[in-house]
Amino acid sequence: MNCEIICVGTELLTGDTLNTNSQYIARELSKNGFSVHFQTTLGDNPGRLKDVFEAAVKRSDVVVVTGGLGPTQDDLTKETVAAFFGMSMQRDEAQVRKMKQHFDRRNYVMTDNNFRQCDIPVGAKAINNTQGTAPGIHIEKNGVSVFLLPGPPSEMKAMFDLYVMPILKNRTSQLVISRYFNICDFGESMVEEMILDLVNHQTNPTIATYAKPGEVLVRITANGTDAAAINGLLDKYSKEMDRRFGRHIFAHAQKTLAETVGDLLLKKHRTMATAESCTGGLIASQMTAIPGISEAFKMGVVTYSNEAKMRLLDVQKKTLDRVGAVSEETAREMCEHLATLSECDVNVSVTGIAGPDGGSAEKPVGLVYVGVHADGRTRIEKCKFAGSRQTIQKRSANKALCMVREAILNLQ
Repeated sequence: MNCEIICVGTELLTGDTLNTNSQYIARELSKNGFSVHFQTTLGDNPGRLKDVFEAAVKRSDVVVVTGGLGPTQDDLTKETVAAFFGMSMQRDEAQVRKMKQHFDRRNYVMTDNNFRQCDIPVGAKAINNTQGTAPGIHIEKNGVSVFLLPGPPSEMKAMFDLYVMPILKNRTSQLVISRYFNICDFGESMVEEMILDLVNHQTNPTIATYAKPGEVLVRITANGTDAAAINGLLDKYSKEMDRRFGRHIFAHAQKTLAETVGDLLLKKHRTMATAESCTGGLIASQMTAIPGISEAFKMGVVTYSNEAKMRLLDVQKKTLDRVGAVSEETAREMCEHLATLSECDVNVSVTGIAGPDGGSAEKPVGLVYVGVHADGRTRIEKCKFAGSRQTIQKRSANKALCMVREAILNLQ
């Protein structure tokens, strides 16, 4: 079943609003076995919408349109689509009652232009909006299913999940099952090289890689009508991925490295602390975003200046004078003295040059040292990252979390 997504809204074209609707719909359709061949974003222009919609219904079985269902004069999606199909508009009194109740519950004044949202093409079905006011529209015409959904993401997602996907799922017996392999400490090109033989011969299952700073997600997807047969096929690939990447696979889900580290800490009843310089608290921020992590994450310090490194972490002045803040020796003193201060099982330090300034021929931008002290041993890694300041910080944080994970797994 071929699907197409059309997103309406001038604010999407100008960059004032990020188009998360298209991403969400495409991801949900794809993981449920529906092909998405086209996505179009256009402004609030009826003429261009008509042209795009006319092309869509000729080549797709399902067309999902978001945006342009509100009460203002530039919200013309359903009028444009209704005119294309030759459908007149009729006010839906059930939707009028729901809208009045919505405003009354919130003690809002309802202006007359809101009633436009309750006008539904004759022969179409209104889709209840559980998060807002504008109902969605479901049209079946000429063998094509058309779903018009509101633009606000919370309203669109609820309508898509509760109404659209159940209808589409009932129309196919095809099953789609995916397995995820989150890999750290390898770049995308290295991962691709290591699985190139599998990729070159892919038919079913299919393999896709997605790169993030410091990690790679591999998704292997198979389809068919028998779940046992599909899983049997995926089992062979899972064994092969485990053989090739081993402990570099940190999760089998769409899960962050920080979440994986947090789960390990809680499961093993271990604790950690951070001492950050160039990452400015990014590691601590990722860890403290995890609910319940206070049982494991005990403290974090940001020692950005040399004075802070000396005062809070007892880094020796002679070390800083001799080799500088960005050095193996400083990273070592930072994590070892942090261990004394925190009394945690795993202590991580990061010091480096995130740029864009501050580099030299000897110590270029992107040079980062990561230290981990655990079980009486200290491990230091010298890294050379490229990219913007934010990218270098993200890669440094991910490298640190990767080393923390390894340390936790090795703890006796």
